[in-house]
Amino acid sequence: MSQVTEVACLLTIGERAAAALLGEAHALTTTLPAALDALQAGKISWQHARIIVDETTGLDKAAASALEAHFLDAEAPNAARGAAAGELAPARFRRKVRAWRERHHPESLEIRHAKSVEDRRMEYSPDRNGMAWVSLYMRADKACAIWNKTTALARGLQGPDEPRTLTQIKVDEAARLLLGTPGKNAGAGPSLNADVLVTVPVLSLFGATDEPADLDNYGPIPASMARKLVSEGAGSFYRVLVDPRDGAPLEIGRTSYRLPESLKRWLRMRDGKCTFPGCSNHSQDNEADHLRAWERGGSTGISNLGQLCPKHHRLKHRTRWSPGPAAANKPPGWVSPSGRKYNAERADREPTLWPPGFLPDGSSPLETLIVDYLVA
Repeated sequence: MSQVTEVACLLTIGERAAAALLGEAHALTTTLPAALDALQAGKISWQHARIIVDETTGLDKAAASALEAHFLDAEAPNAARGAAAGELAPARFRRKVRAWRERHHPESLEIRHAKSVEDRRMEYSPDRNGMAWVSLYMRADKACAIWNKTTALARGLQGPDEPRTLTQIKVDEAARLLLGTPGKNAGAGPSLNADVLVTVPVLSLFGATDEPADLDNYGPIPASMARKLVSEGAGSFYRVLVDPRDGAPLEIGRTSYRLPESLKRWLRMRDGKCTFPGCSNHSQDNEADHLRAWERGGSTGISNLGQLCPKHHRLKHRTRWSPGPAAANKPPGWVSPSGRKYNAERADREPTLWPPGFLPDGSSPLETLIVDYLVA
């Protein structure tokens, strides 16, 4: 307590902030040598180092070292692909680290999720100017469904005669649904079914493993939650099966300018968000863009498409910012007007986890059946 107080006084910060700083410094100097070396070398920022400390809290030494190596050691057997840790905006880096941590945590996500469900709660926090915050800590699929339904209702109410912003309408609609207050109903417009991707490893869907699935705009979810979403035929979720051999879905070809829904979904799954460096705008609000313009010979295929939010879509067409090449499993990087290159952020997909003793020597009939099904 004495050390914390002295640090707080010296840096003129609160004692809670000082305790956090000392805790982070202790973790870096005792259990996270690779993160400390990267910080000293200027390869990552202090914000990136704090994220590594935060996301390794509760992990044993071996698990923490594995996480460090994955993101900071380019020579590691399973190093992170795409942009290096220090090239990612801290918020994007945290999302990638958390997703990898959830997948490789020594304790099953199913067990941790079951424990956390017991802690569900609603919180109320007064704020300035007669305002307040209401937060719900709850199952990810339900929280995502609430957010998507509110967004869809708000979009249906937008129009030339509606003075409220989309954000304001969302708040008003959420309050109306909770309190039962009079208000407008969603009018004619886009479908109110939110199209959310649930990426499920095929063996996990069959119940052979408990490998986590991935919920669009959230991250890893327990396999049981994904199976429940798929089996109940939730209209707001779109199922995506991944190839058990390398964790990647199949590419969908197209030769015309217009994108079919299947290609749009594949693009959303590959990119996950706006591809511009540091942008976290999620899939539903983004636009599919030809990296090489259609009128200049660009094709409508996954390797010539990228997701851009409206802001960065305008930036691409009105400035000298330009996207780099893409591939079936790789979103485009970017080149600034000054010539500086920004590597693409990529999802850390991995081959499906096969249960012990599941595969006999040689070819597996089940594997052959699954692969044939996916190809078909």
